[in-house]
Amino acid sequence: MQLMRKSSGRIHPGSASGTLPPSSILYHMATIIGYEAAIPNPALKPLGFLVGEWRTEGSHPMMPGKTLHGRTSFAWSDGGAFLVMRSEIDEPEVPSGIAIFGTDDDAKECSMLYFDERGVSRRYIVALRSDQWEWWRDTPGFSQRFTGRLVDGGKRMVGQGEMNRGDRWEPDLQLTYTRLA
Repeated sequence: MQLMRKSSGRIHPGSASGTLPPSSILYHMATIIGYEAAIPNPALKPLGFLVGEWRTEGSHPMMPGKTLHGRTSFAWSDGGAFLVMRSEIDEPEVPSGIAIFGTDDDAKECSMLYFDERGVSRRYIVALRSDQWEWWRDTPGFSQRFTGRLVDGGKRMVGQGEMNRGDRWEPDLQLTYTRLA
């Protein structure tokens, strides 16, 4: 933690030696920096239907005959400035992951930054079209896309992933999300 001192109504970094004059007031870094920006991002509002806890069930072509059970949660972060997804599946072959959704006003795009327990980090473009949630990445050698369709009045989503390792799209992770809360 960097020590801070306050003088003349302004905050300044502590001295290089880490010592402060006895008259200084020390501030603990527990205060939230940038709290003014912790407000809802209106461009993320269309993804609000995802917020909550979901049970997942699905399959993966690399694990034939195996039903995958897991959980996914979506929650607003920093007052709604971002949306955070956390996912895990009970099978050790499928990594747990975290994704953060944010937007770029100039590009008129929503992106998902994904990171998982393997150390894999990827960026996806995200779109919401009527009753579908989509994300994709087009990169040489390994592209992916996922489409989740709302069903049962938003109580469930049926999703199908696909991957392309060169010249054709193949099935990837298939998940059905059932809303818990």
